[in-house]
Amino acid sequence: MSLDPHAQLDQTLLDKIEQSPTGAVPHTPTYQDALRRLYATHQVYASADHKDCHVTARSLTRKPLFHANNLDALVAGKIDTDALESNASIFSRYVQSLPAALHEKAESFRLRVVGRPILHRKHHGAGEAPAVHDPVHSLFLVPGTGPHPGLPGNYLYGTLVEIMHPGASSTWTVQLHDADDGASSSDAAALPEALTVLQDVLASAPFHLSELVALGFKSN
Repeated sequence: MSLDPHAQLDQTLLDKIEQSPTGAVPHTPTYQDALRRLYATHQVYASADHKDCHVTARSLTRKPLFHANNLDALVAGKIDTDALESNASIFSRYVQSLPAALHEKAESFRLRVVGRPILHRKHHGAGEAPAVHDPVHSLFLVPGTGPHPGLPGNYLYGTLVEIMHPGASSTWTVQLHDADDGASSSDAAALPEALTVLQDVLASAPFHLSELVALGFKSN
């Protein structure tokens, strides 16, 4: 039996949020006090889909994660980074997972999340065109929130980013963002280290961006 005198009320409020189609909460002082406690312990987040409503962290544990569908093969060393599933494809899978009513809003974030395709200059001169290695910029989406709500469906979006250095080995960054300017990142000296960080992030979802401090992330 819990010794916390608020435990039963807090549990009741969690149930109410999950049973509500929008995540609305009664505006009585007692429930508002409980809501503040649940926000302080990251058990409840602001809903990305309904204004002034809420979503529980435990409900988000049932949401799917989205990342390159061959990420495991990269981790195992079976493929190169150039073979990773495209960001556009990953984002499309995320959109299709959402209720139809959220598709249009989710698509409005596509350019920001996926970015524009890299265009190469046309090769001139004799011989074959030199091989071009584009910096890796691989998308992933996980349930969670930040200082601001996430994307539709209550998702944070992140990227595994390669930072290229002329004449030296690449370094790597794992970044995460909410739907506004909330962001957090972790730097790595090499790809295996960055992949370990990414796997830890995927295993930890859902979370608030501030909780990533435990994984060595810094707020941007």
